[in-house]
Amino acid sequence: MSLAIAQGILGKAPTTRHAHYTDFLDGNGQPIDQGILLFYKAPYSYTGEDVVELQGHGGVAVMQLMLQRCLALGAKLAEPGEFTRRAYLNDKLDLAQAEGVADLIDATTTQAARSAIRSLNGEFSSVVENLVSQLINLRMLVEAMLDFPEEDVDQIDLDKRNKQLATIRDSVRVTLETAKQGSLLREGAYVALVGQPNVGKSSLLNRLSGEQVALVSDIPGTTRDVIRKEIQIDGVPLHIMDTAGLRESSDSIEMMGIALTHETLQKADLILLLKDASRADSTEDLEILRQLPKSIPRLLVLNKIDLCLGLLPNPADTESIAVSAKSGQGIDKLRARLLELVGWSNQENGIFMARERHLIALTDAESKLAQAAAVINYPELFAEELRLAQASLNSITGEFTADDLLGEIFSRFCIGK
Repeated sequence: MSLAIAQGILGKAPTTRHAHYTDFLDGNGQPIDQGILLFYKAPYSYTGEDVVELQGHGGVAVMQLMLQRCLALGAKLAEPGEFTRRAYLNDKLDLAQAEGVADLIDATTTQAARSAIRSLNGEFSSVVENLVSQLINLRMLVEAMLDFPEEDVDQIDLDKRNKQLATIRDSVRVTLETAKQGSLLREGAYVALVGQPNVGKSSLLNRLSGEQVALVSDIPGTTRDVIRKEIQIDGVPLHIMDTAGLRESSDSIEMMGIALTHETLQKADLILLLKDASRADSTEDLEILRQLPKSIPRLLVLNKIDLCLGLLPNPADTESIAVSAKSGQGIDKLRARLLELVGWSNQENGIFMARERHLIALTDAESKLAQAAAVINYPELFAEELRLAQASLNSITGEFTADDLLGEIFSRFCIGK
C-alpha cells in the first residue's frame, strides 16, 4: 500500500532510501505541494513495513490537500501510537523500548530525556533480559533436580541453587531501586505546602519556582484554592501544591478551600508544614500537626527567619529546616532535602525510565522470589514460584503481554507516533 501511495504522489516508482525532491501530485497530475519523498522498503524502516515519508511546506490548507490525496490512494488515519505499536509487533522494538518513545516525547527535564533514551536504546530491556536469563538457568537446575530422588541430590547442587537464588534476588532489588529513580524522573513527586494563614506558603512557592505564581498578601486567607506549580530541582520534576491556610473560619468559601487542602494532603508524596519562625508555637500549630496523615513523610519549615531576633524553636519530634522565603536564606538547603525526602539518590548515570507497571512487575517478581526462598525445601512449590517471577519480568518487555494491556499502553501515545 505504501508503495502504491508513493507512486501516486510521485508519478513514478520511487527509489528505495532515496530522497526525491519533487512535486506532490493530485489525482489529475497537478502539483499540490513541492517537497521531499522518501520510500523505505521493508524490513528497513521504523515499523519493519514499507513506509513512505513526505516532507512538505506545511500549512493547514496544503496539509489537508495532501491528507485527502493519501486517503484517496488507500491510506487510513493513524491511531495513537500506531507506528510504534507496529514496530513492537514486528519485533523492531520490545515493549519497554516502545514506551521509551512516548517517555522521550513527554520528558520535561534533561535528565528525564536522557533516561528515556536509555530505555529506548534497550538498556532497561537488557537488564530485565539478564534477570530472566538468570532465572531460566536456576529453573533448569531445579527441574533437573526434580528428576532425581531427594537423597540423590548432591550438596553441591543445593549450594549452587541457593547461591543463584540469592544473586537473582539481589539483582531484582537493585533493578527495582533503579526503576524507582526512573519513575521519579517520569512522574515527579507531589509536595504539599500546609500551615496557618500568613506563614509564607505562597511566598515559598514563588521562591522555589522563581516566578510570581501565587498572590502574596498580609491579609489572612488570601489563598482559597490549591495552586499547583511544577518546578525542577537538579532535573527532578516536583509538583508543588500551595494550599489554603488551615484555621477555624466562618467564611464559606475559605472553608471550601480548607476542605480542599485536607483532600490534597492525601495525594501528596511529601508534606511541608510551614510555621512562622518569629512566633512561638501555638495550639493551632499543634492541631495542624495532629491532622496531618501519618503515612506521608513531612518536613517542618521554619519560615521568616529574617525576622527572628533570638533562637529558633527546636521541635523535638519533627525534622526542621529554617528558611526565609523573602530573602532566599536556607532555600538551597531546603531544595537538597526535598530531593532526599522524595527518594532521589542523585545517581543519574545508569537510570532508565520506568513506569508504574514496571514497578509493579518488579515488586511482584521480588515478592515471588521471597516466597520461593520460603519454600525452597519443597522443590515443586519452589519451581512454581520461580516460574511466576519470570512471568512478571517478561511482562515488562512484552514477551508475554495481554492484548488489552497493549491497547491501554499505546492509547496513551500521541496520534500516529
